[in-house]
Amino acid sequence: MTGMGLAAMAGVQAQSSVTVYGIIDTSLTYTSKVGAGNGSRLSIDSGDLATSRVGFKGMEDLGGGLSALFHLENGFNADNGSLGTADTLFDRKSVVGLSGSFGTVTIGRQTDYLEDIGSRYTSAQAFGGNGVKGGHFNNLDRTAGGARTSNSVRYDTAKLSGFTGSLFYGFGEVAGKTSAGQAFGVAANYAAGAFGMGAGYYQSKLAADALPARAGEPNLKTFTIGTSYQFGPAKLYAAWSQSRQPTAPAVSSTGLVNITTATKANVFDAGVSYAVTGNFFLLGSVILDRADVKRVTAGKTKVSTTQLNVGVDYYLSKRTDLYALYTHQRANGVINPGVVNAAYSSSPADDSSQNVLRLGVRHKF
Repeated sequence: MTGMGLAAMAGVQAQSSVTVYGIIDTSLTYTSKVGAGNGSRLSIDSGDLATSRVGFKGMEDLGGGLSALFHLENGFNADNGSLGTADTLFDRKSVVGLSGSFGTVTIGRQTDYLEDIGSRYTSAQAFGGNGVKGGHFNNLDRTAGGARTSNSVRYDTAKLSGFTGSLFYGFGEVAGKTSAGQAFGVAANYAAGAFGMGAGYYQSKLAADALPARAGEPNLKTFTIGTSYQFGPAKLYAAWSQSRQPTAPAVSSTGLVNITTATKANVFDAGVSYAVTGNFFLLGSVILDRADVKRVTAGKTKVSTTQLNVGVDYYLSKRTDLYALYTHQRANGVINPGVVNAAYSSSPADDSSQNVLRLGVRHKF
């Protein structure tokens, strides 16, 4: 290769960067009531506070203030080494895009802005998305993480006097019916000093007929508004979400059902993170989920869950922390969705209260 060619290659390399990063989060978890017999369970879990993951992200300076970027992220289970989502390598993120003074555009598999709002203004920031999904309408409000859309485009504005905005569109990719499987979202956020506030809306549509509902009809409409304020060592936060499922059928059973069959739910989430020292935090929050179930016959139509969280988080370094978290989850009129990971994956068989204690270590690299 000529000297000029080597110099050109060196110039390109100097303008590009690739970062490898990740989180490994593993805990010893006690769950008071699980499964048909409501027996207690002791387990080694992955991602109870933060989903274990490995990612690659990079950026290339194209000149004139324009950059190309990519972001690939895989979720995995640290307790057994398996993929977080079977047969999907980069289940958490797989995007390519452009960034400049206009903002950032990314294309691929990604979250909408409601997860960003959740990570700033809900209990997900302190107790982990996997520990609050059950309390957040099984994450149908999309604030607890893990709600991703494939074949999507996301645009985030540049920050202007503390304001940022976001637009989101998911392609249904159904031939002959553009609206089938379609999704879209819009959001805005303001952050200045100790104060932050954001709001976002997301809607998705059926990809196929689910009679009497037809493909292209809205199957989820959800809105969240949240805020936070740093009072010295204490960070206070609160959020309200309302989620609607317009095509949810009436429930035929007169007994207990999953709260996710509800046609509407309001979730109220408020909490505090208090820094005792620079590396030791006291945590507390409450999550109220109040939902409406449509029934064919008689039965309870106003149902609810209540989740109480307390904990401590101690940082051994900037990258490694130890945590102890306790959660009490109770249900009224519905099957208790359970606390940890995907709702109902380790839940009681009825509306019994569930207590969960998590002792874990998290390392970031």
